[in-house]
Amino acid sequence: MASLNPINGTLGRRRAAQLLRRSTFGPTRQDIDLFATRTADQAIAELFQAVAVPTPPTDYDSFKEWWLEQMLGSGRSAVEKMTFFFHTHFTAKEEVVGNNQALCHQNELFRYYAAGNFRELTTKVSMDNAMMIFLDGNENSRNNVNENYGRELLELYTIGKGPQIGDGDYTNYTEQDVKEAARVLSGYNNDEDFLTLDPITGLPTSIVRNDGGTIANAHDAETKTFSAAFQNTVIAPNALVGEDATVAATLDELDQLITMIFNQDETARHICRKIYRYFMYYEITAEIEQDIIVPLANTFRNGNYEILPVLQQLLRSEHFYDADNAIADDDNHAAIIKSPLELILGTIRYFGVTMPVPGTQEFLDAVQNGILGPMVLQGLTLMEPFEVAGYAAYHHNPDFNRHWMSHNKLARRYEYIGRIMTSMDDFGFQLDAVSFVENNISDPSNAQVIVQELVDDLLPEIITTVRFDYFLNDILLDGLSMANWTTEWFAYQSSGDDSAVRTQLENLFNALMQSPEYQLH
Repeated sequence: MASLNPINGTLGRRRAAQLLRRSTFGPTRQDIDLFATRTADQAIAELFQAVAVPTPPTDYDSFKEWWLEQMLGSGRSAVEKMTFFFHTHFTAKEEVVGNNQALCHQNELFRYYAAGNFRELTTKVSMDNAMMIFLDGNENSRNNVNENYGRELLELYTIGKGPQIGDGDYTNYTEQDVKEAARVLSGYNNDEDFLTLDPITGLPTSIVRNDGGTIANAHDAETKTFSAAFQNTVIAPNALVGEDATVAATLDELDQLITMIFNQDETARHICRKIYRYFMYYEITAEIEQDIIVPLANTFRNGNYEILPVLQQLLRSEHFYDADNAIADDDNHAAIIKSPLELILGTIRYFGVTMPVPGTQEFLDAVQNGILGPMVLQGLTLMEPFEVAGYAAYHHNPDFNRHWMSHNKLARRYEYIGRIMTSMDDFGFQLDAVSFVENNISDPSNAQVIVQELVDDLLPEIITTVRFDYFLNDILLDGLSMANWTTEWFAYQSSGDDSAVRTQLENLFNALMQSPEYQLH
């Protein structure tokens, strides 16, 4: 039986690594050591504590490079991992939006609500400039209703379809509801000058089309009646001037719509399934639905859709750390295939790879050549999901994260690992295996210690003795003795010539990072 009971005691290194891999863009050895001494509650409190708001890029054309800078520098904070989660959920495509400033402000909105109120975020997204362009909200008026955002608001962002019961009709909403939602959402426009600021977030927001004053002259001011799926709810403007709604009444209708949607139990369950698949595993069995999703959804709704209590409940649970049963083949470790983003950033962060100074052209080039470009080859084009539902790995049933794997994509992952230790000319940065071992391994002269400490940190599952011996004897020692390694290491320390130990260490690093286990977390 799956359990959300909180886990007791300090985490220890293995559980600390599990938590940090799932909730950040990869830990360092020091991060794992620190969190190993913490209880789950203490660790989660640090992960979600408030962090300084980053200064937006001076050149919005480099927005993606700026975002990668925030991810790389996020340390032991979960804020950037949640920012990316919201991007996978409320997806927008750079090619369609065509305005990096709008996308950057959307990114700031996601960061603002990283551990905030999901219902409120959904309202803000409905008014977001990038979303207004992406799903044609700016083309939706009472005389020319556009259903794109209204449809995705229901299908993707909030309640989800549920089983189909008729042509265009689903358990959780009907085609009638899509049409009525679109009417509620009519009469808005994106603010091309980004001068209209949201009073809560202080970020640019879209506008209600008006007559130059208080009249929303493009909004459908007639009554909207929803189906039995929403208890036949009626939404209408609360203030009219003639046949037109006021701007304030139009905004109030949006709030009524969001309230109606979030009053449905299935909305909380749908979002909690997305959270579970992002942090835990893609498969949701009947047992997981009953024992995990339903209690999380109850916490979500009872807490007025604050997201932090849900994350706390999941990330401190026995289920998250696979401590809720004694079954050996349902391990929640090594259950998710790393995205290209997680693979690349996790490698850079764990091995302390030195990047060029942020803000310089060298940094922009390094991110483009060494991160964004390789990600594309591995199957992830940042800000360009293939479909309106987002990146397939986060929503497409039944494969989910297996979308990251194909013969070509896997080859590109292995190629990247092989290049990162000799990549200064190509990437603008590189991994120095000798320097890492010298400065991070407790006893670099001991080959077994090197392998043990790397295996413990890099591979999410405990490996067999045979597998360990392969990395130690076949790869690092290459058939030689432990004493031989010790002699070579001290010879390097004495002479400064690292050629012998470098070759062996790079072989080990390649073998570890190109292993199937390293592709998982």
